[in-house]
Amino acid sequence: MTVEETRRRLGRFGVWIPPQTLLVTPVAVQRREFARIERLGYGSLWSGEPPATSPGVSRDALVQHGLMLAATERIVVGTGIANIGMRDPVAMHTGAATLAEAYPGRFILGLGGQSGDRPLARLGEYLDAMDAAAERLLPDVRYPRILAALGPKAHRLAAERADGVHPFLQPVEHTANARAALGSGQLLIPHQAVVLDTDPASARGRLRAMFGTARRGVDSPYTRHYRRLGYGDEDLAGDRSDRLIDAILAWGDETAIAQRLRAHLDAGADHVLVHPFAADLPAMVDQLERLANPLAL
Repeated sequence: MTVEETRRRLGRFGVWIPPQTLLVTPVAVQRREFARIERLGYGSLWSGEPPATSPGVSRDALVQHGLMLAATERIVVGTGIANIGMRDPVAMHTGAATLAEAYPGRFILGLGGQSGDRPLARLGEYLDAMDAAAERLLPDVRYPRILAALGPKAHRLAAERADGVHPFLQPVEHTANARAALGSGQLLIPHQAVVLDTDPASARGRLRAMFGTARRGVDSPYTRHYRRLGYGDEDLAGDRSDRLIDAILAWGDETAIAQRLRAHLDAGADHVLVHPFAADLPAMVDQLERLANPLAL
Protein backbone atom coordinates (compact mmCIF):
# COMPACT_ATOMS: atom_id res chain seq x y z
CA MET A 1 0.00 0.00 0.00
CA THR A 2 1.56 3.29 -1.10
CA VAL A 3 1.44 6.54 0.87
CA GLU A 4 -1.17 7.97 -1.50
CA GLU A 5 -3.30 4.84 -1.25
CA THR A 6 -3.02 5.01 2.53
CA ARG A 7 -4.13 8.64 2.56
CA ARG A 8 -7.21 7.80 0.53
CA ARG A 9 -8.18 4.90 2.76
CA LEU A 10 -7.67 6.83 6.00
CA GLY A 11 -9.92 9.80 5.34
CA ARG A 12 -9.71 12.71 7.77
CA PHE A 13 -10.31 11.32 11.27
CA GLY A 14 -9.50 8.16 13.19
CA VAL A 15 -9.49 6.97 16.79
CA TRP A 16 -6.72 6.35 19.34
CA ILE A 17 -7.53 4.16 22.37
CA PRO A 18 -5.24 3.91 25.43
CA PRO A 19 -3.66 0.46 25.77
CA GLN A 20 -4.58 0.38 29.46
CA THR A 21 -8.25 0.76 28.51
CA LEU A 22 -8.03 -2.20 26.15
CA LEU A 23 -6.19 -4.28 28.74
CA VAL A 24 -9.17 -4.14 31.11
CA THR A 25 -11.87 -4.43 28.44
CA PRO A 26 -13.10 -7.97 27.67
CA VAL A 27 -12.49 -9.04 24.10
CA ALA A 28 -16.19 -9.48 23.42
CA VAL A 29 -16.81 -5.85 24.40
CA GLN A 30 -13.87 -4.74 22.29
CA ARG A 31 -15.27 -6.46 19.20
CA ARG A 32 -18.64 -4.77 19.65
CA GLU A 33 -17.17 -1.31 20.19
CA PHE A 34 -14.66 -1.57 17.31
CA ALA A 35 -17.51 -2.41 14.94
CA ARG A 36 -19.46 0.54 16.34
CA ILE A 37 -16.53 2.90 15.65
CA GLU A 38 -16.41 1.66 12.07
CA ARG A 39 -20.15 2.22 11.62
CA LEU A 40 -19.77 5.81 12.87
CA GLY A 41 -17.49 6.51 9.90
CA TYR A 42 -14.06 6.91 11.47
CA GLY A 43 -11.31 5.88 9.07
CA SER A 44 -8.81 4.26 11.42
CA LEU A 45 -8.32 2.61 14.80
CA TRP A 46 -5.09 2.80 16.81
CA SER A 47 -3.62 1.96 20.19
CA GLY A 48 -0.18 1.86 21.75
CA GLU A 49 2.20 -0.23 23.78
CA PRO A 50 4.22 1.01 26.76
CA PRO A 51 7.80 -0.20 27.25
CA ALA A 52 8.44 -3.31 29.30
CA THR A 53 9.98 -1.15 32.06
CA SER A 54 6.92 1.13 32.30
CA PRO A 55 4.48 0.85 35.20
CA GLY A 56 1.75 0.88 32.53
CA VAL A 57 1.04 -2.46 30.89
CA SER A 58 -0.93 -3.58 27.86
CA ARG A 59 -1.86 -6.52 25.71
CA ASP A 60 0.66 -7.45 23.02
CA ALA A 61 0.36 -4.71 20.39
CA LEU A 62 0.40 -6.90 17.29
CA VAL A 63 -2.12 -9.36 18.72
CA GLN A 64 -4.34 -6.49 19.90
CA HIS A 65 -4.31 -4.83 16.49
CA GLY A 66 -5.00 -8.16 14.81
CA LEU A 67 -8.14 -8.32 16.96
CA MET A 68 -9.11 -4.84 15.73
CA LEU A 69 -8.70 -5.96 12.13
CA ALA A 70 -10.70 -9.14 12.67
CA ALA A 71 -13.56 -7.26 14.36
CA THR A 72 -14.00 -4.78 11.49
CA GLU A 73 -14.39 -4.88 7.72
CA ARG A 74 -12.82 -1.79 6.13
CA ILE A 75 -11.24 0.42 8.78
CA VAL A 76 -7.45 0.95 8.71
CA VAL A 77 -5.65 -0.22 11.86
CA GLY A 78 -2.36 1.25 13.07
CA THR A 79 0.00 0.69 15.97
CA GLY A 80 0.62 3.96 17.72
CA ILE A 81 3.10 2.72 18.72
CA ALA A 82 4.50 -0.83 18.77
CA ASN A 83 7.42 -0.53 21.16
CA ILE A 84 10.81 -1.57 19.78
CA GLY A 85 11.85 -2.70 23.24
CA MET A 86 9.12 -5.33 23.35
CA ARG A 87 10.18 -7.56 20.43
CA ASP A 88 13.18 -8.07 18.21
CA PRO A 89 13.22 -6.62 14.67
CA VAL A 90 12.57 -9.96 12.97
CA ALA A 91 9.46 -10.56 15.10
CA MET A 92 8.31 -6.99 14.48
CA HIS A 93 8.60 -7.33 10.71
CA THR A 94 7.09 -10.79 10.41
CA GLY A 95 4.22 -9.91 12.73
CA ALA A 96 3.45 -6.72 10.81
CA ALA A 97 3.81 -8.42 7.43
CA THR A 98 1.47 -11.22 8.49
CA LEU A 99 -1.23 -8.71 9.44
CA ALA A 100 -0.66 -6.77 6.22
CA GLU A 101 -0.94 -9.95 4.14
CA ALA A 102 -4.07 -11.11 5.97
CA TYR A 103 -5.78 -7.69 5.68
CA PRO A 104 -4.51 -6.04 2.48
CA GLY A 105 -4.39 -2.26 2.60
CA ARG A 106 -5.59 -2.06 6.19
CA PHE A 107 -2.49 -2.17 8.43
CA ILE A 108 0.06 0.54 9.35
CA LEU A 109 3.04 -0.20 11.59
CA GLY A 110 3.90 2.67 13.92
CA LEU A 111 7.21 2.27 15.76
CA GLY A 112 8.83 4.03 18.69
CA GLY A 113 9.82 3.68 22.31
CA GLN A 114 13.59 4.02 21.93
CA SER A 115 15.35 5.23 25.07
CA GLY A 116 18.75 5.60 26.70
CA ASP A 117 21.83 7.04 25.04
CA ARG A 118 21.64 7.80 21.31
CA PRO A 119 17.94 6.84 20.99
CA LEU A 120 17.67 7.79 17.32
CA ALA A 121 20.79 5.81 16.48
CA ARG A 122 19.24 2.84 18.25
CA LEU A 123 16.04 3.26 16.26
CA GLY A 124 18.01 3.48 13.03
CA GLU A 125 19.82 0.24 13.85
CA TYR A 126 16.47 -1.40 14.60
CA LEU A 127 15.13 -0.28 11.21
CA ASP A 128 18.27 -1.68 9.56
CA ALA A 129 17.58 -5.05 11.15
CA MET A 130 13.92 -4.95 10.11
CA ASP A 131 14.92 -4.17 6.53
CA ALA A 132 17.40 -7.05 6.51
CA ALA A 133 14.69 -9.40 7.77
CA ALA A 134 12.27 -8.15 5.10
CA GLU A 135 14.71 -9.11 2.35
CA ARG A 136 14.37 -12.79 3.21
CA LEU A 137 11.13 -13.15 5.19
CA LEU A 138 7.82 -12.28 3.48
CA PRO A 139 9.70 -9.99 1.07
CA ASP A 140 6.71 -9.35 -1.18
CA VAL A 141 4.44 -8.05 1.61
CA ARG A 142 4.44 -4.27 1.99
CA TYR A 143 3.00 -2.11 4.77
CA PRO A 144 3.40 1.59 5.63
CA ARG A 145 5.92 2.21 8.42
CA ILE A 146 5.72 5.39 10.49
CA LEU A 147 7.69 6.65 13.47
CA ALA A 148 6.84 8.35 16.75
CA ALA A 149 8.82 11.51 15.98
CA LEU A 150 8.79 14.91 17.68
CA GLY A 151 11.97 16.85 16.95
CA PRO A 152 13.91 17.81 13.82
CA LYS A 153 16.39 14.90 13.99
CA ALA A 154 13.57 12.40 14.35
CA HIS A 155 11.75 13.99 11.42
CA ARG A 156 14.87 13.63 9.28
CA LEU A 157 15.10 9.96 10.20
CA ALA A 158 11.42 9.45 9.33
CA ALA A 159 11.86 11.22 5.99
CA GLU A 160 14.75 8.91 5.13
CA ARG A 161 13.62 5.59 6.59
CA ALA A 162 9.82 5.59 6.98
CA ASP A 163 6.55 6.65 5.40
CA GLY A 164 5.65 9.30 7.94
CA VAL A 165 5.23 10.22 11.59
CA HIS A 166 2.72 9.81 14.41
CA PRO A 167 3.18 12.63 16.98
CA PHE A 168 1.56 12.11 20.37
CA LEU A 169 0.06 14.79 22.63
CA GLN A 170 1.30 17.77 20.61
CA PRO A 171 -0.22 21.19 19.84
CA VAL A 172 -1.29 22.33 16.40
CA GLU A 173 1.93 24.31 15.93
CA HIS A 174 3.86 21.05 16.08
CA THR A 175 1.75 19.70 13.23
CA ALA A 176 2.71 22.71 11.11
CA ASN A 177 6.39 22.28 12.00
CA ALA A 178 6.29 18.57 11.23
CA ARG A 179 4.72 19.12 7.83
CA ALA A 180 7.35 21.71 6.95
CA ALA A 181 10.11 19.28 7.98
CA LEU A 182 8.66 16.26 6.20
CA GLY A 183 7.50 17.79 2.96
CA SER A 184 4.42 16.60 1.13
CA GLY A 185 5.44 13.00 0.50
CA GLN A 186 5.17 11.67 4.06
CA LEU A 187 2.17 10.74 6.18
CA LEU A 188 1.51 13.02 9.16
CA ILE A 189 -0.93 11.45 11.64
CA PRO A 190 -1.13 13.39 14.95
CA HIS A 191 -2.91 12.30 18.11
CA GLN A 192 -5.34 14.73 19.75
CA ALA A 193 -6.64 14.26 23.30
CA VAL A 194 -10.20 15.53 23.78
CA VAL A 195 -12.51 16.14 26.72
CA LEU A 196 -16.18 16.87 26.09
CA ASP A 197 -16.56 19.24 29.03
CA THR A 198 -17.24 23.00 28.97
CA ASP A 199 -15.98 23.65 32.51
CA PRO A 200 -12.33 24.82 32.26
CA ALA A 201 -11.14 23.50 35.62
CA SER A 202 -12.82 20.13 35.20
CA ALA A 203 -11.64 19.66 31.61
CA ARG A 204 -8.06 20.71 32.26
CA GLY A 205 -8.03 18.56 35.36
CA ARG A 206 -8.44 15.42 33.26
CA LEU A 207 -5.14 15.99 31.48
CA ARG A 208 -3.43 17.22 34.65
CA ALA A 209 -4.44 13.94 36.34
CA MET A 210 -2.80 12.00 33.51
CA PHE A 211 0.39 14.02 33.87
CA GLY A 212 0.27 13.44 37.61
CA THR A 213 0.29 9.64 37.29
CA ALA A 214 3.71 9.79 35.63
CA ARG A 215 5.22 13.04 36.88
CA ARG A 216 8.69 13.55 35.44
CA GLY A 217 9.48 17.12 36.41
CA VAL A 218 10.59 19.44 33.64
CA ASP A 219 13.19 17.25 31.90
CA SER A 220 11.37 14.49 30.03
CA PRO A 221 11.62 14.07 26.23
CA TYR A 222 8.14 15.58 25.92
CA THR A 223 8.85 18.62 28.06
CA ARG A 224 12.15 19.19 26.25
CA HIS A 225 10.19 19.23 23.03
CA TYR A 226 7.58 21.64 24.43
CA ARG A 227 10.48 23.97 25.15
CA ARG A 228 11.35 23.91 21.44
CA LEU A 229 7.85 25.17 20.80
CA GLY A 230 8.31 28.11 23.17
CA TYR A 231 6.97 26.82 26.50
CA GLY A 232 9.08 27.68 29.54
CA ASP A 233 9.50 26.65 33.17
CA GLU A 234 6.31 28.43 34.17
CA ASP A 235 4.41 26.24 31.71
CA LEU A 236 6.16 22.94 32.41
CA ALA A 237 6.56 22.80 36.17
CA GLY A 238 4.04 21.31 38.60
CA ASP A 239 0.55 20.91 37.17
CA ARG A 240 1.53 22.64 33.90
CA SER A 241 0.12 25.99 32.91
CA ASP A 242 -3.34 26.56 31.49
CA ARG A 243 -1.56 27.79 28.34
CA LEU A 244 0.18 24.45 27.80
CA ILE A 245 -2.84 22.36 28.77
CA ASP A 246 -5.05 24.27 26.35
CA ALA A 247 -2.49 23.83 23.57
CA ILE A 248 -2.39 20.04 23.82
CA LEU A 249 -5.94 19.28 25.00
CA ALA A 250 -9.09 19.98 22.99
CA TRP A 251 -11.90 20.63 25.44
CA GLY A 252 -15.36 22.18 25.32
CA ASP A 253 -18.47 21.29 23.39
CA GLU A 254 -18.65 19.27 20.19
CA THR A 255 -18.19 22.34 17.99
CA ALA A 256 -15.07 23.54 19.80
CA ILE A 257 -13.45 20.11 19.67
CA ALA A 258 -14.27 19.68 15.98
CA GLN A 259 -12.64 23.04 15.28
CA ARG A 260 -9.43 21.94 17.02
CA LEU A 261 -9.34 18.65 15.13
CA ARG A 262 -9.80 20.45 11.81
CA ALA A 263 -7.03 22.89 12.78
CA HIS A 264 -4.56 19.99 12.59
CA LEU A 265 -5.75 19.28 9.05
CA ASP A 266 -5.34 22.95 8.16
CA ALA A 267 -1.80 22.82 9.59
CA GLY A 268 -0.84 19.94 7.30
CA ALA A 269 -2.01 16.71 8.93
CA ASP A 270 -3.20 13.94 6.64
CA HIS A 271 -5.35 12.28 9.29
CA VAL A 272 -6.07 13.14 12.95
CA LEU A 273 -6.56 10.58 15.73
CA VAL A 274 -9.23 11.42 18.29
CA HIS A 275 -8.57 10.26 21.86
CA PRO A 276 -11.60 10.92 24.11
CA PHE A 277 -10.94 10.84 27.84
CA ALA A 278 -13.58 8.53 29.30
CA ALA A 279 -14.04 5.96 32.05
CA ASP A 280 -14.13 2.92 29.76
CA LEU A 281 -14.28 1.87 26.12
CA PRO A 282 -18.07 2.09 25.67
CA ALA A 283 -18.03 5.59 27.18
CA MET A 284 -15.25 6.57 24.78
CA VAL A 285 -17.31 5.42 21.83
CA ASP A 286 -20.32 7.34 23.18
CA GLN A 287 -18.20 10.49 22.94
CA LEU A 288 -17.01 9.56 19.45
CA GLU A 289 -20.67 9.24 18.47
CA ARG A 290 -21.33 12.77 19.73
CA LEU A 291 -18.46 14.07 17.59
CA ALA A 292 -19.39 12.19 14.40
CA ASN A 293 -21.83 14.78 13.05
CA PRO A 294 -19.71 17.88 13.86
CA LEU A 295 -16.80 16.17 12.09
CA ALA A 296 -19.01 15.37 9.10
CA LEU A 297 -17.92 11.75 9.01
